[in-house]
Amino acid sequence: MQPQPHSTRIRMEYIIADNQELTRYALEHLINEDQEHQLYYAWNRAALVNLLAEHPSAIVVLDYTLFDFSDEEQLLIVAERFSQSQWILLSDELTPQFMRRVAYSSHQFSVLFKDGPLSEVRVALQSVTQRNTRYLSQRTLEVILSQQQEEEKTANVLTQTETEIVKAIAQGKTTKEIAAERFLSTHTVTTHRKNIFRKLGINTAHEATKFALRAGLIDSSEFYI
Repeated sequence: MQPQPHSTRIRMEYIIADNQELTRYALEHLINEDQEHQLYYAWNRAALVNLLAEHPSAIVVLDYTLFDFSDEEQLLIVAERFSQSQWILLSDELTPQFMRRVAYSSHQFSVLFKDGPLSEVRVALQSVTQRNTRYLSQRTLEVILSQQQEEEKTANVLTQTETEIVKAIAQGKTTKEIAAERFLSTHTVTTHRKNIFRKLGINTAHEATKFALRAGLIDSSEFYI
């Protein structure tokens, strides 16, 4: 009598890269709903890279804000190196620039927030494991769209020179420094500054900085408040 054929399931490999104990516990519970899996843990970037070298097609659940990646470029390089891996980015706070850069650069990344509903994490896990597709939460999509609208607003409202001056203000440069860099008089820069504030409906350099961040003119590592 011939043995009966049986279906086989691929054992999923997960790397939990999150340094919050409560989050790790919750992720373990959700992942354990699927019996065919293997869990690994990474506490820093070096350990994560070593695990990916051993398990290149693993699903990485990462809190980017708690890990020692210097910027999103470094994260994208690691993801590109291990092109078969899938990433679920789960954090308390991600900047619009980061989300847009990651979402547009690679389909390896799902993005959602820790303060969102638990059902979103479950859906993200199912999307990656069952359909091999990424998941962008509704909030993520709204943030990305909002930033795109801010960029369009900048393009329509400010001149190129004004846009560059807003960026310089957000980077903490003084009127004198901006004038020297652009070979302008301080009076001209002051006039540009007044026009920028009037067009954007703002009153302070702090508000200009927040606008520059939302519009994607600068990254959060570039400014001083």
